[in-house]
Amino acid sequence: MLDLPALQHLLDPLLPGLMGVRLLEAAPERVRAEMTVRPDLCTAGGILHGGAYMAFADTLGAVGTVVNLRRGQTTTTTDSSTKFMAGARAGTVVTGESVALHRGRTTQVWQTSIRNADGKLCAVVTQTQLVREASPTPGVPNQ
Repeated sequence: MLDLPALQHLLDPLLPGLMGVRLLEAAPERVRAEMTVRPDLCTAGGILHGGAYMAFADTLGAVGTVVNLRRGQTTTTTDSSTKFMAGARAGTVVTGESVALHRGRTTQVWQTSIRNADGKLCAVVTQTQLVREASPTPGVPNQ
């Protein structure tokens, strides 16, 4: 299993890194992270954009699945549903907690709660992750 610094290192050059996602905990049944609400992640009104909430949550559910993968497996999101309840203002920090609802052989379901700096629930995202066997890359032994 990858440790927290290794997981963060995987995220840093990708969209989650560009968004500033910082992992706080990554365990087989729970992932926690935080993200500063920057103006470039907001709507014109200075509130975190819905797509940023969704990308943040998708990252946490994917990380939770990755923590549970066996060697040679990969994952991809197949379904995601988001419910918005409140906003988070630019310059504050949102926290996300993703918990495993189902960790099966071929799918995993994760539910992420995102809260603003006041602790108010902003969004709940439920996603399904497909677990796949990695396709061998020609010329690369023992992936």
